[in-house]
Amino acid sequence: MDKNNIFCNLINCKCESSFINIKKVLMNSKEVEKDDLFVAIRGGNKFAREALEKGAYVIYDDENLQIEEKFKKKAFHVKDSIEFLQQFAEKWRKNLNLKVIGITGSNGKTTVKDMIYHLLSVKYKGKKTEGNYNNHIGLPFTLLRAEKGDDFIILEMGMSDFGEIDLLGKISSPDISVITNIGESHLEFLKTKKNVFKAKTEIVPHTRETLVINGDDEYLKDIAESDLKKKGLKTVKILNMGNNKNNKKNIRDIVEQNNNFYYGDIDFNEIEAGFSLKYFDENSKKWIQKAYNTNVLGEHNILNLTIAISVAKQMALEDNDIEKAIKNIVLTNMRFQIIAKGKTTYINDAYNASPMSMKKSLETFSKIYNDREKIAVIGDMLELGEEEAELHASIFDVIVNINLNKLYLYGPRMRFLYDKIKENSDNENIKNIETEYFESKEQIKEKLEQIKDEKVILIKASRGMKLEDVME
Repeated sequence: MDKNNIFCNLINCKCESSFINIKKVLMNSKEVEKDDLFVAIRGGNKFAREALEKGAYVIYDDENLQIEEKFKKKAFHVKDSIEFLQQFAEKWRKNLNLKVIGITGSNGKTTVKDMIYHLLSVKYKGKKTEGNYNNHIGLPFTLLRAEKGDDFIILEMGMSDFGEIDLLGKISSPDISVITNIGESHLEFLKTKKNVFKAKTEIVPHTRETLVINGDDEYLKDIAESDLKKKGLKTVKILNMGNNKNNKKNIRDIVEQNNNFYYGDIDFNEIEAGFSLKYFDENSKKWIQKAYNTNVLGEHNILNLTIAISVAKQMALEDNDIEKAIKNIVLTNMRFQIIAKGKTTYINDAYNASPMSMKKSLETFSKIYNDREKIAVIGDMLELGEEEAELHASIFDVIVNINLNKLYLYGPRMRFLYDKIKENSDNENIKNIETEYFESKEQIKEKLEQIKDEKVILIKASRGMKLEDVME
């Protein structure tokens, strides 16, 4: 069944499929063209006429909206536009012969999505979630972009409460599901990491074939593989060799097959990272251990890349293709993005932040660019709930152990870290770090401009802080 037939069935045969010829499905009336489908969501109803004048089909749910007679063959009223969109995407997914890859987790979703897309694009044609289209509205729109000639589609799945991943999983029915980790994000709503774990694992019942997880994660490591096998699911665990070095059965002397991927021997500078990977090859029925080089930096990104490689292997991507592709990974901007401006090098990592990602970013920053002045500009981490004071103050445990010249703090919640640092000002390492708190981003910009020496500046905060403004 094609998209036009599905559409007509959903609107109770109020049209003939031969009359309908939908090109793209959109919710921005400014982007629509002739024969696109404009789904009017909430306030979007008032733009229905604009879309109709452009020759688009329109779904709307405002009972009071007046449709001119000349447009009535292209305008269709539904009870709820969002519900219609979700049903449309769910039915379209069932008619697609492609691999659906769903990604959730507290940190690293976007990075892993980009990495998987980069690898698979070497051999296959596909789509991925763009921007922040990772919720109950964005995911259906992304899924409806899939075409019958595509080999895959990668769907990022965000959430803030129970039931949201369940809905996204129901709509998309992923063949391969990835859970990157369980962190402190969303504690504002879910209160505990155990609840975050429960919410993220709502994807499991909707997974068709394979579940890929961070096997070293405090919560994910205890997912019962026996239960998953009963459901017919293959489990792939991503494990750090260093964390599992005493488990000889799994690392060195293993003779039996398992699905795990082991990474280690990580070494990096400001240009590239090297690491090794060990996994069981299904074709040769042998354990493979290889060394790789990549342009992404940091141990956390090697974990993310290993997740991506494991997914690529589920899609039968050859080792040679993987080796070539990972040398130049393309990520979404503001993901440890290195930007050189004269004597200043910015590391823009301000796409988002959580305690986990903040610590990893600072640790990575500590190990590179040690030939010039190093400044970390960090701002508030949002949606942390009742523990936000303690979680911001906990960044001190990293600060006290890293190589840093200056630390600039911004945002009301970063006051907690600032106070913690001042309380421990007699610490030898803290003494060597010039720490300041700023009330505005403009003040930070002015301070940075006063430093004329060659410098590298890390920028890290939650998306809502827009801390990248200090670069402008």
